[in-house]
Amino acid sequence: MMKKIYEIKEKAKRALLISLAKEGDGGRELLGLAETLGLDIAAHEKINIREHQPKFGMGSGKAGEIAQNAAQLEADCIVFDWEITPTQQRNWENLANIPVLDRQELIIKIFASRAATREADLQVQLAELHYRLPRLAHKYIDLSRQRGGRYGTKGAGETFLETDRRQIEIQIKKLEKQIDDVVKQRQVQRRQRERQGLPVCAIVGYTNAGKSSLLNALTGASVLVEDKLFATLDATTRRFEPAPGKTALLTDTVGFIRRLPHSLIKAFRSTLEEASYSNLLLNVLDISDDAIDECYRTTISVLEELGAGEIPVITVLNKIDKLDDITQIDNICANFPDSIAVSVKTGTGLDELKNMIADNVLKHRLSPCKID
Repeated sequence: MMKKIYEIKEKAKRALLISLAKEGDGGRELLGLAETLGLDIAAHEKINIREHQPKFGMGSGKAGEIAQNAAQLEADCIVFDWEITPTQQRNWENLANIPVLDRQELIIKIFASRAATREADLQVQLAELHYRLPRLAHKYIDLSRQRGGRYGTKGAGETFLETDRRQIEIQIKKLEKQIDDVVKQRQVQRRQRERQGLPVCAIVGYTNAGKSSLLNALTGASVLVEDKLFATLDATTRRFEPAPGKTALLTDTVGFIRRLPHSLIKAFRSTLEEASYSNLLLNVLDISDDAIDECYRTTISVLEELGAGEIPVITVLNKIDKLDDITQIDNICANFPDSIAVSVKTGTGLDELKNMIADNVLKHRLSPCKID
């Protein structure tokens, strides 16, 4: 008689989320990040910090309230929507006796869970090591079994606590050398594309705005599409015809987000810089998002940091199918220069978008987008 094998799924980690009440999005982005990582949200507390003290980043009384609340909720971890220092992190963990994550570590963990290629994995490992180096005593919360590990590894965080500073520094140099080799490969590929003489359009924008879906719709590609933040970590390039007999290259890129950790910008710079070598940028925004203006400013800020601020831009206002009132479309479009409203899901507006790309890139008539 054959024995039945049952798979035991690990229970999701319960998290107490802490964001600042003054944040414009009301902590919505933090909630999305936590859900993307697969955390079970025990509670989401929005606080005002009246006094910034070095020990906890706030008063000891308020810190004690948060730790007590975490205990009552039986939370497995506390997640802050801002960056805390290594010393503050240790103080918080001694107080609450559970792992404490800040925004930077949360995003790094998401990147680690999404890395599906050797290049992305190298970049994530480098960002992790830079983050962990001053935090060797940190109570790392293990989510590797929950997310199934990542490409070429047994899971994040398994050996870092056993690794001393010297070994980590050696590993950082090793990873930087491997990433340098990847950068050289990218440069070779870029020169090969340049020799073909084809214009390059880069799809950029806020994470989860529909960039990969747009690439798939315009080129017939099959890039992974998920309703989660940072579903795509690798730049993917495909040929497409914006007009009959006219060929261009379309590149999907890593999504942007407010306050993207500097360690990730540094590690993923070779991937992010794909945008700066393009002839045209397609800035994809979710038109149904209440924070669309902030998403737009975030994208423009990151592009300027990457040296891509002067490249012509078409603003693609996606997901018009999600609007309850379609009369809003014209008013929203009026707020963004060189914009077009589309629905990648239904195909509405995609032919008009192709015409804009053909008219402006292939004929080199689009002037740079002016940003106030």
